[in-house]
Amino acid sequence: MTTVADNGVNVQALLDARDALKTAPEAAQFTWRASATWQGGVHSQIKVQSFFGLGQEQSHLEESTFEADHPEVFAATDKGITPIEYLIVGLASCLSAGVASVAQNRGIQLRSVEATVEGEHDIRGILGADSDVRNGFNDVKVTFHIDADASREDIEALVAQSQKRSAVFDALTNPTNVTVEVA
Repeated sequence: MTTVADNGVNVQALLDARDALKTAPEAAQFTWRASATWQGGVHSQIKVQSFFGLGQEQSHLEESTFEADHPEVFAATDKGITPIEYLIVGLASCLSAGVASVAQNRGIQLRSVEATVEGEHDIRGILGADSDVRNGFNDVKVTFHIDADASREDIEALVAQSQKRSAVFDALTNPTNVTVEVA
């Protein structure tokens, strides 16, 4: 008797999309957007609503608003998480979503998934105190705690496949062209 996993992921829709995009690669070109408005000090408010994909403008069901700031120990107002923390938030959520999707596709029932992400960061670089210290993370570590109806080897394979398909993991571990301009 085969048990069907229900992790809340519509894998069939994802597989159908993958098949459709093989014959229409232009539809697979997405542009994600975020708009930041300075609030004062080092505090910004970021909004995300629209994006481009499947050949046309798209919109999330609701606009999402995020606050970015720095903690009081940086002489700031601490009205939001730091911009670099958003990177690890993105990594944790992307890898966790991947684990759920891969588990669903492989028929593995999940009971719980927790990803803890820690980024080691020497802030002397961003402060200009040492030009030999990079501005970004030195190391990032992701630790998963997964309870599922699967062997340890199967769980490790879920995480490996999630990592292989993660857009955020890829963006953090491979060079990405970034252009900054003033309009």
